[in-house]
Amino acid sequence: MNSVPLSLGEGDVRAALRDAASRLAETSDTPRLDAELLMAHALGVEREALLLDPTRLVVPQSFAGLIERRLAHEPIAYIVGHRDFWTIRLRVGPGVLIPRPDSETLLETSLDFARQERGEGWPQTVLDLGTGPGTLLLAALSEWPDAIGLGLDMSETALDYARSNAAALGLADRAAFRRGDWGEGLAERFDLVLCNPPYVPAPEALMPDVADHEPASALFAGEDGLADYRRILPDLPRLLAPGGAAILEIGAAQLTSVKSLAEEAGFAVQCRKDLAGRDRAVLLTPAG
Repeated sequence: MNSVPLSLGEGDVRAALRDAASRLAETSDTPRLDAELLMAHALGVEREALLLDPTRLVVPQSFAGLIERRLAHEPIAYIVGHRDFWTIRLRVGPGVLIPRPDSETLLETSLDFARQERGEGWPQTVLDLGTGPGTLLLAALSEWPDAIGLGLDMSETALDYARSNAAALGLADRAAFRRGDWGEGLAERFDLVLCNPPYVPAPEALMPDVADHEPASALFAGEDGLADYRRILPDLPRLLAPGGAAILEIGAAQLTSVKSLAEEAGFAVQCRKDLAGRDRAVLLTPAG
């Protein structure tokens, strides 16, 4: 492995991490974590292995370049080429929305609903609207080994990542991906529909990591952030099989508005909060 010592620590990985974290402090809210993830990537090891015994390692030559990319606000996930989500690892890159921990709330809600309301054997079919790199669909199929699913997205770039991720996870035989504008023209019906639509109001300013790198089409949804809910919710009833449920991600301040739209479409609405205590997922079942 090509490696060069840093002037600040004579090749000591610990010193390099301290230096990198200091430099990243004005760029990132998690500078030490970023430095560790980039060092592990440069070394070709998992972060846990890096932290276990950094003294046996030498700073790779590529580490400095990775830090420069992060200083330019490039997302960590794009630099290392993947993001861990739920229990799976997803390959990501420019052109796809990076999975967020907040979205794991949809999986928690799905599992609780299945256990408490539907029992073993449900769901058999899963639909992921706006699948991106396969995030919600592949995480769901990893939990339900007898289920099959479909992921739809308008982005061919995202679909390429999704198919690659399905193959890497051994799920290609149970996960299909197609280009689709939400559920438009879709004839099938599904036990479980998952969706993380764009919900950021267009005037809202985002951090450079997001605004300058991730696809705007996966983030912004009109002046009030509700444009895609207005399209998705009225179409959901025909996509659900008998006994089906839909779970959608929402912005932290959008429960009242989304609940109203969902009730107009004929749904009973329950809300699940994320780990930070913010409204994050709405569980929709046919009212009555």
